[in-house]
Amino acid sequence: MTSATERLETVVVGAGQAGLAVGHHLANRNRPFLIVDANQRVGDNWRRHWDSLRLYSPACLDGLPGMPFPAPAWSFPTKDETADYLEEYATRFELPIRSGIRVEAISKNEHGYVVACADRQLEAENVVVATGTFGRPHTPAFAAGLDPGIRQLHSSEYKNPDSLREGPVLVVGAAHSGADVAMDTSRDHQTVLCGRDTGQVPFDIEGRPERAVWRVLSFLARRVLTTRTPVGRKMRSETRSHGGPLLRYKRADLAAAGVERVTSRAIGVRDGLPLLDDGRALDVANVIWCTGFKQDFGWIELPVTGEDGWPQEERGVMPSAPGLYFTGLAFQYAFSSMLILGAGRDAEHVVKHIIARG
Repeated sequence: MTSATERLETVVVGAGQAGLAVGHHLANRNRPFLIVDANQRVGDNWRRHWDSLRLYSPACLDGLPGMPFPAPAWSFPTKDETADYLEEYATRFELPIRSGIRVEAISKNEHGYVVACADRQLEAENVVVATGTFGRPHTPAFAAGLDPGIRQLHSSEYKNPDSLREGPVLVVGAAHSGADVAMDTSRDHQTVLCGRDTGQVPFDIEGRPERAVWRVLSFLARRVLTTRTPVGRKMRSETRSHGGPLLRYKRADLAAAGVERVTSRAIGVRDGLPLLDDGRALDVANVIWCTGFKQDFGWIELPVTGEDGWPQEERGVMPSAPGLYFTGLAFQYAFSSMLILGAGRDAEHVVKHIIARG
């Protein structure tokens, strides 16, 4: 039960890059706000990823408003360096953050919105949901039928090959995260990567000759691949439903590492083993589900989502619920929205709407 009520102008739910960027813009406009986050430390959402993860964009494109990423411009920061950067960002700008507070529900009352937590209740004129792209880890229902001797992990649980049992590995889901995990596991395990081909970017993202390409890609990600263009709207649908193209590791890299790449899909179980739609049941000791996340906004006690499960927002603004905002969603406005690169612009747009409400 909640034991106290606190009234605020704006509550931001989530202290990842999206929430911190919103906080920065609100602070610059001298508006009172509070950021609440379920993690104990800023950046913990990054620290939980697999050990070998690095950003897919160079450090020169990874800064939030007012603070460049403190790393060589053409390096690709690790997940822990990213976590530490976010923590330092919150400290430098003295953003008001309360950690270890999980929001259980958001509802409406006559004064605005009620943000319910375990031991307190926050009332606010504005609420920004900045919980990011990742929702609830998704695994197919048939996973429960696999032999209990098979070690199963979702990509959000995988850390390194030491997390696995001896024997072959099946990685299910072949977008860029699946390719990264398969490359990681192939160092110590026979690895099969299955799933539809999501394509691949036609260049080495870390190659020296491609540095000039990054400026072009940054422009495309921010200005061309947006919800305002036909190509952007098509990519938004593909990205949200099927995952993005291979980025760091391509088909040739997978083959060179000994990863068996099959475009068959995992569709069920036969004799306790994962069954592919080509009829093969794979005798593996481990399955890693790189099958993404399902958006879960059931804790928001308002009709905010459409048939696809995503909030019906317009650049983060909810027309049906004035004062309620979203930021950090996959392809919220542009391809850059799900990158640190785009967090600042999306946050600024939302904050302008908050200021305009008075």
